[in-house]
Amino acid sequence: MAGLGHRLEARQGQGLVMTPQLQQAIKLLQLNNMELAEFVEAELERNPLLEREERNDAADERADPVEATDTAPGAELSFDTPERATEAIDADTEAMYSDSKADMAGAEPAGGAIDWSRAGAGGGGRFDGEDYDAAANSAREKTLREHLHDQLADLVLAASDRMIAAHLIDLADEDGYFRADVDETAERLGVTRSETEAVLDRLQQFEPCGVMARSLRECLALQLKERDRLDPAMAALVDNLPLLAKHDYAALKAACGVDGEDLEDMIAELKRLTPKPGLGFGADGARSVEPDVTVRERPDGTWAVELNTDTLPRVLMNNRYAAQISRGARSDQEKQFITECAQNASWLVKSLDQRARTILKVASEIVRQQDAFLVKGVAWLRPLNLKTVADAVGMHESTVSRVTSNKYIATPRGLFELKYFFTSSIASADGGEAYSAEAVRFRIKAMIDSETADKVMSDDAIVERLLADGVDIARRTVAKYREAMNIPSSVQRRRIMKGAG
Repeated sequence: MAGLGHRLEARQGQGLVMTPQLQQAIKLLQLNNMELAEFVEAELERNPLLEREERNDAADERADPVEATDTAPGAELSFDTPERATEAIDADTEAMYSDSKADMAGAEPAGGAIDWSRAGAGGGGRFDGEDYDAAANSAREKTLREHLHDQLADLVLAASDRMIAAHLIDLADEDGYFRADVDETAERLGVTRSETEAVLDRLQQFEPCGVMARSLRECLALQLKERDRLDPAMAALVDNLPLLAKHDYAALKAACGVDGEDLEDMIAELKRLTPKPGLGFGADGARSVEPDVTVRERPDGTWAVELNTDTLPRVLMNNRYAAQISRGARSDQEKQFITECAQNASWLVKSLDQRARTILKVASEIVRQQDAFLVKGVAWLRPLNLKTVADAVGMHESTVSRVTSNKYIATPRGLFELKYFFTSSIASADGGEAYSAEAVRFRIKAMIDSETADKVMSDDAIVERLLADGVDIARRTVAKYREAMNIPSSVQRRRIMKGAG
């Protein structure tokens, strides 16, 4: 039996070293603008060499917004290989500090464009590798919108319906009511009123009960229905709230068909309901969902993609103060602290510049791919995945995934999360461009919504209609999509329609 012993052995291998700077860069890329704004506040308090640059409104009005075509220079946070990662992150700190001096001193770039080393510098942070949790560092209560978006995330919906739902939630007021015009909202999204109302019906099933109602009457009716108390007498009472406000009990008894004792019980039950279901949540003065990117149409019909600088604080490094305290430093501990602060501030400015350019580049490609959606509505969503965008912008898929998660884009059709634009595809029957799966679901739903009792379409008939429109789809796929949208079979729909007639 061989004896046990110690020996030294050298092995060569390749791996990605997650330096604190690399970890910080990844975290900065994942934060949205609102989280980034909170993040920079913590760094401003911690690092004496950083200071907030006050906005100059007059200068901002003169400066042209930085758009996708103007932001080609600069490295992206795309760490495809260990070599590229270490090159991008572990560069000599002193050299990086020297490269950033002009930007941090407030030099204006050529062409009058906004210097994203400052304008895009919406965040900072601890560079010690510790996790930063924006939610945990916030003392405010969860808002109604956050609560509704959390429930929406758990709901199985087609991407087109999810876009509609997200937009409707953002239109809700603090009382929990949806007071926007349904027709106007549907027109903006490029869908029909019935499709918008169908999504609104799903949202009205969310908690708290009564939320997303369009009126007080509907809010109370939703709560009574949840309690299984919306009988004809209570429905009549809810329909005659103006009489209740006038204390016209005689007219109420006649309208509800009840006596005085029953009416008194019904009114007492009505008073136990919640007329403003949204008031149980935190104030929405500082909304958690704000656009990170905005899209506007140019006069020539193209799209301008811009970062939303309104939600981003501007920070810079005070070089004069840094030099002053460096000269006054005596102990090694003081010198080390000043050096670390300078390095962290330098890295922060450069990484935020990279973050801004990366987000803008990815968002611009998504807008280019989904141009038809912006022009015509959700039915025209194109099939899109992370790899397509990553290949187009020259980044890694993981980078695109981080950029699109928890980032919102404000478009003429509403506010949407960037990841909603990634959809699966259905082949074209004529070999042309593929169709978005969500767009196909939208077509199927539109066909079924237009049915009459005499003309109910089977799944085979839907396949034929889609094939005539150039969509190559199998019958089982139609059935799967139909079931995912909670639409009954053609036999069940025919029975329902005949029963309703």
